[in-house]
Amino acid sequence: MLKVPQAGRVKTRLGRDIGMTDAAWWFRHQTRRLLRRMQDPRWEIVLAVAPDIAGLQSRVWPAHLPRIPQGPGHLGDRMARMLGAAGPGPSCLIGGDIPGVTPAHIHRAFQALGDHDAVFGPAEDGGYWLIGLKHPARQPHGFLQNVRWSTEHALADSRATLPGQRIATADTLRDVDTADDLP
Repeated sequence: MLKVPQAGRVKTRLGRDIGMTDAAWWFRHQTRRLLRRMQDPRWEIVLAVAPDIAGLQSRVWPAHLPRIPQGPGHLGDRMARMLGAAGPGPSCLIGGDIPGVTPAHIHRAFQALGDHDAVFGPAEDGGYWLIGLKHPARQPHGFLQNVRWSTEHALADSRATLPGQRIATADTLRDVDTADDLP
């Protein structure tokens, strides 16, 4: 899931620390490196972009990668929609602000879905950098609703929306929300 790297519209918490233009510049270059690094024949990369029209038309993203609009709603609505649109097989969703993620991390997350219904990749701040579902079209009612986003409760709240599901935990990584998180 990616936002067009426009100053004041992306990484605003980071922007409050280093300036909105610098935050947008960081995100643009971070996502470029991430997309190059994540190319792997074991999975298909689809960019879920926002804002919808600008994201679909943006020349920032590699032209060979398919794009779909995130659509309306809060983060949980959009994440659930993107996972549900992924098709019948296992699907994982990540953001663009995880400098340390490698194909090995993604591979391990997909492996965890072999005998689990869901997988989360925890972030050091109590959120998460990855969510995956074995059967993304079979989301339980209330999936990713009433989650306290951008807080230390995001992971626990999200896990709670999967009652009775077998949930695996992937590697813990650091995402970038503020200047203190920058590598």
